[in-house]
Amino acid sequence: MTQHTNVQGRRVVANISLSLDGRVKGQGGEEDMSWIVPHALTDGARDHMVRMTSAATTALLGRKNYEGFGSFWPTVAKDDNADSRDRTFAQWLDETEKIVFSSTLTEAPWQNSRLADADPAEEVKRLRRQPGGDIIVLASSSVIKALLTADELDRLSITLCPELAGGGARLFHDGLPTTSWSLTDLSTTDSGAICLIYDRIGNAG
Repeated sequence: MTQHTNVQGRRVVANISLSLDGRVKGQGGEEDMSWIVPHALTDGARDHMVRMTSAATTALLGRKNYEGFGSFWPTVAKDDNADSRDRTFAQWLDETEKIVFSSTLTEAPWQNSRLADADPAEEVKRLRRQPGGDIIVLASSSVIKALLTADELDRLSITLCPELAGGGARLFHDGLPTTSWSLTDLSTTDSGAICLIYDRIGNAG
C-alpha cells in the first residue's frame, strides 16, 4: 500500500490493541487485559511488534506501562529460551530511549529512561526537532489520547482483537480534532486479530 503522510520532523507512532467495541481495558478496570493476551502471543502479533518498533529510537510510556514493562521485559532480553521476536523487542526496549509521563514517580531507574518535564504534546514537539528515528507510544492510552487531542500523531498502529469487552475505558472520545487517515498496511494473526496501520493525511474539515 502507498504511504501518504504529512510528517514534520520525526514520525510519531501510537501502537495499541483495541477490542471490537473500542476498549483498551475491560470491565474489570485497569488490570483487566485478559482479552488481549491470547492475541498478543501469536506469530503475527510478535512480527507486527518487531516491525513497528524497529524504526523507532524513542519510546513514550505512561507510569503503569513503564512499571509493568520494566518488571517483565529486561528478564526476557536475557532469556535464551524466549521467543526470538520477544527477545528482539525486549533488547530494543532495554537499549531505546524511554520517556515516562507521570505525576507520581520521582525516578526512572530502568536504563536509558527519564521522566518527562512537559506534557506529551510539548515533549513530542521538542523531540521532533531532534535527530532520531520514530517516536513510538507503547500501549499507553493516556499518552495516546493526549497526542490525539493535540493532533501530534502521524501513525496509528492498531491491533484489533476479535473480542467484545463489554465495558471499560475507550481510546477515542468526542471532541478530537477531525483528521483523515490512510490505511497503509494490514495483516492478520492466527487468532483472528487484524494489525492495521493508518498514516495521517491531514485535516478532513
